[in-house]
Amino acid sequence: MARKNMTTSIESDLQKEVKKLAIDLERPLNDLLEEAMQDVLKKYEKKDNK
Repeated sequence: MARKNMTTSIESDLQKEVKKLAIDLERPLNDLLEEAMQDVLKKYEKKDNK
């Protein structure tokens, strides 16, 4: 799938925690952000289908 750049801003503390998690898991930060976005889509998809 094609990749697209995205610019956004988040709370500083949240950014620090996600960066630490990426280091602890030895995974790229981008992978964790994509996983989180997919989880949000699944969460709201379930609500829309009820």
